[in-house]
Amino acid sequence: MAKIGVEQSLGQVKAALQSKGHEVIDLKQEQDANGCDCCVVSGQDENVMGIQNVAAQGSVIDARGLSADEVCQQVESRFQ
Repeated sequence: MAKIGVEQSLGQVKAALQSKGHEVIDLKQEQDANGCDCCVVSGQDENVMGIQNVAAQGSVIDARGLSADEVCQQVESRFQ
């Protein structure tokens, strides 16, 4: 399964991804995204200071407005 970084505020998403067998790590700082196949973010801290650095090499999924199941579907569609 995929290694997925998930923002700490997305506890339900983290639990749903783990139940599907994915390796999930908490994204506490930029370096945590290194080595992740995919990252799930809440969009709350989006470009707060006008800086746009790319820390993740994999896909980034914005979970804003999505249920945990919808996020899981998006993650799984990227790895099929």
